[in-house]
Amino acid sequence: MKNNRRGFLKKLGMTTGAAALAPALMADAKAGQVEYLNRFEEYSADKPIRLALIGAGIMGTEDTNTALQHANVSLVAVCDLYDGRLESAKKKWGDHLFLTKDHKEILKRSDVDAVIIGTPDSWHKQISIDALNAGKHVYCEKPMVHSVKEGQEVIDAWKKSGKVMVVGSQGISSLGNEKARELLAAGAIGDIVYAEGFWARMSPEGAWQYNVPTDGNEKTVDWKRYISNTTQRDWDPLRFFRWRNYLDYGTGMSGDLFVHLFTSLHFITNSKGPSKIASLGGLRYWKDGREVPDVLLGSFDYPETPEHPGFNLSLRCNFVDGTSGTTYLRIVGTKGSMDVKWEEVVVKLNSNAESDDPFMQEQAKLRAASGEEERAKILPPREMSYKAERSWKGAHYDHFGNWFRAIRTGGTVAEDPIFGFRAAAPALLCNDSYFQDKFIKWDPVTMKLI
Repeated sequence: MKNNRRGFLKKLGMTTGAAALAPALMADAKAGQVEYLNRFEEYSADKPIRLALIGAGIMGTEDTNTALQHANVSLVAVCDLYDGRLESAKKKWGDHLFLTKDHKEILKRSDVDAVIIGTPDSWHKQISIDALNAGKHVYCEKPMVHSVKEGQEVIDAWKKSGKVMVVGSQGISSLGNEKARELLAAGAIGDIVYAEGFWARMSPEGAWQYNVPTDGNEKTVDWKRYISNTTQRDWDPLRFFRWRNYLDYGTGMSGDLFVHLFTSLHFITNSKGPSKIASLGGLRYWKDGREVPDVLLGSFDYPETPEHPGFNLSLRCNFVDGTSGTTYLRIVGTKGSMDVKWEEVVVKLNSNAESDDPFMQEQAKLRAASGEEERAKILPPREMSYKAERSWKGAHYDHFGNWFRAIRTGGTVAEDPIFGFRAAAPALLCNDSYFQDKFIKWDPVTMKLI
């Protein structure tokens, strides 16, 4: 398949190894990404942004702490269904906060410019739509929706609102993802043919064995509001405090973790997503009443598009093997591979990768025609590692910076609801494949089931 990357390299007249690794090429590759990189250019932070947090659990707290590191950003209100988190919010962020268990009270406030949504997945759609309709900018944790049928509703509300909405798969704003995108576009590993991702956790909290507070009961938790949009059940502290284990509220391993890998892959490759989805797995270790597997394998078929050749993706996730926090995304091309992490990219070139340098190719032809013995060459390095500077504040910080810049300048974000839904959909359909025991066909362009 001929593509722009190969033509780009030939115009530069560089070898495969040099094309992958030479700083000069990287400068040219960056020049081709000006529109994207401009989102990190300096901008005025004079305009204050007043935030409200809806859902003050683990990620909501992490998001808020990160957001408040940015200049001229303040927190004015917090919503949560558990008294303990509301009390903790005051201790962490100040007595001035407006506290409530009803997110609609937050959205009525004129002193709230934007909201962070850190609720269980089952509430992402409705609170996002309510916030957009109320004229608030939105940062919604991934996955953007609880099921694929909800995606278009959020997209429509976002388009109608004119507000800035970003989905919280922060890896898209990482230096590692950006470097991998540059390298792939420059032809560093040739044409993509395969990709694989891996995520593992074992610590109790990492396996969603979240702490259940001793005072967590029907008096301190608004249980009726929590289940008002799903199956009616009697009070169950595990379903509230360990919600990721249950399908009424969470989206399993794929919705929690695969979605990060889809986000990174789609950003690096400019892909809209796979057309065929299949998964296998099981509950192998955490026999604690949870409804979702703790080992999950996903296989995905990406069709050929103008943006990339056809390729296959394999994802693995487990909460069993003890390698807590291990994660990577590997992209394999015709000339080499890249191991991509948020702070590092390692390029490995094939030993038999042919040169794209026209001069070297012509010299080889002349030697072959004359019968001249092949002369030894100085070879470029076959492996190179790119690492973020130690001063980098991280993908989470940059992701919020992207959102705040867009709010202040009327700009765009890297992971808007369309991008966010295209990352969420194959993750959610991975669950459907597992529970329905069948292949799922998806149209990544129209974002509809086939």
